[in-house]
Amino acid sequence: MPDANPFLDRRFEIQWSRLAPDLIEAAIGGALADALGALETIATQDRSTATFESTIVALESATDTLGEAWAKVVHLSEVCDSSAMRKAYNAMLPKVSEFYASIHLNGALWDVMKAFASTPEANSLSGIKKRLFDETIADFKQAGANLDASKKARLEQIDSELARVTQKYSENVLDATNAWELEISDESRLEGLPARARDAALQSAIEKGRAKSPKWRFTLHQPSLEPVMTHAVDDTLRRQVWEAAKAVGAEAPHDNHALIPQILKLRQEKASILGKRSFPDFVLERRMAKNGATALAFVEGMHRKIKSAFERECVQLEEFKAARTGKERTRLAPWETAFWAEKLRKERYDFDDEQLRPYFPMAQVLDGLFAICERVFGVKVVERAEDSAETWHPKVAFYDLVDTDRRHLGSFYTDWYPRESKRSGAWMNSIITGARVEGKRTPHLGLMCGNLTPPSGNKPALLKHREVETVFHEFGHLLHHLLGDVEYKSLNGTNVAWDFVELPSQIMENWTWEREGLDLIGRHHETGERIPDALFEKLVASRNFRSATGAMRQLSFGKMDLEMHLHPERFTDADLDAVINEVLASNVASLADPQGEYDDWIELYNPGQTPVDVGGMYL
Repeated sequence: MPDANPFLDRRFEIQWSRLAPDLIEAAIGGALADALGALETIATQDRSTATFESTIVALESATDTLGEAWAKVVHLSEVCDSSAMRKAYNAMLPKVSEFYASIHLNGALWDVMKAFASTPEANSLSGIKKRLFDETIADFKQAGANLDASKKARLEQIDSELARVTQKYSENVLDATNAWELEISDESRLEGLPARARDAALQSAIEKGRAKSPKWRFTLHQPSLEPVMTHAVDDTLRRQVWEAAKAVGAEAPHDNHALIPQILKLRQEKASILGKRSFPDFVLERRMAKNGATALAFVEGMHRKIKSAFERECVQLEEFKAARTGKERTRLAPWETAFWAEKLRKERYDFDDEQLRPYFPMAQVLDGLFAICERVFGVKVVERAEDSAETWHPKVAFYDLVDTDRRHLGSFYTDWYPRESKRSGAWMNSIITGARVEGKRTPHLGLMCGNLTPPSGNKPALLKHREVETVFHEFGHLLHHLLGDVEYKSLNGTNVAWDFVELPSQIMENWTWEREGLDLIGRHHETGERIPDALFEKLVASRNFRSATGAMRQLSFGKMDLEMHLHPERFTDADLDAVINEVLASNVASLADPQGEYDDWIELYNPGQTPVDVGGMYL
């Protein structure tokens, strides 16, 4: 019988319309109490009779109800943000964080695990059972199970405080993004913008009730921002948008500067309590890099390898602009780089991403993606009718994944377009992770979200090729989740060694560059024609255009992140921006005119990229 509180209703098909913010506290409070009771049962059992089922497996299932309920809360906070949702989420976040931190610091629970570890049954485990046992014990040790009581108590406090501060950091990014808009009434300022971008800006103004006379409304959401930075001839317009994007999370009332030192201090304290020199050493202990120094050496080694190519690309762009304008070669301003890079690509390859948009209507992209999935993996995606499954928004769709015998492997939601109540970026997430119960496979439930180009007027959503890559990337993660067939949830789906988790998504991306794949996903939205050979060849030829710049941008984020966490003392009592620029300055030291802010080079020297949500914190 489903629980009266819908957050605790564990039916596979979620009743989203019933998930009201005012029900969260009671639901999560009850789930926490139940989980604590389950842990108490495990911890107080007779140690002499402890078994794999009564310890490791029991721990595996002790938090199932809480995990599924909290997953719904987290998801709604990401896609349906509101003052009521935010208040309810933030009220329970510290309690949930403290609970999960306390599991591996529970002395009685750890004693039971150690008692079982010394039994003949534990020593004879093999296969997936041994893997689960080893990972469980490693989780306890890494989290500090062997520490004294005072250090354990402090770790619980730190995790709770970190959850609060990092949530505030994310809220500031979302609020700052939504707070800015630019309305233009002078149509001449829109020169260079594709018709699709103009239409979308006009529609945005109409939806806000501000178009009594023609007006065009621009925001910092990616589908609005990117066309301006890439195509607008008006240098002042690009600068306005760039400066607004750079200010996200950096100015009152949504300023993250004070939060970053707090986060760094708390993470460093946590690492120190756990016997590690730095937070990266703690995070990377069970990953390939093993420690922060190795990770930083890798980043700096990659930097050395691509530095000359990066410098060459920068000089080429400066020379190109100088030749086109008849002016002396100088360093480009950050709001100029995407614009001039797009012009250079067009001249070099006679190729413009906008030429491909008509061939990538969202419906066709998804049809082609699912066709590829069926051919390669032997599974079929079936969309549900709109009235057959609830969703959290009218634009969200629901699908089932079945095998050749029509066996239900899992289901998923898609939510592709930006909203003010939705966080930025693209992501895949799991809501329910299946397992094997009495030998029978249980289905998975997941989702894919993005902030892609939305429909405009009577035109369908027409995607850029890079957005198509994003769809395939997230679907790779989703397939990894939905196709998992492992007995235990904590080892199923995407619950794998973290160094491996991006591989399925990278594999799926490759189909967007293959002629056979593009013939399925790329069909003109009006004529149904496939992408012409000449246009396909231009796409492939331009694939590595300014790739060193793109790589340098990512390496700079990695270096910044690692430096902040390896040497937090440098960033906690100083001008944060100044120290970051100093740390990263060597990356461009050999370039002409190296003075000025390094982030000017990296954040927008890559076409279409923006500094909307940067600042480290990626570990």
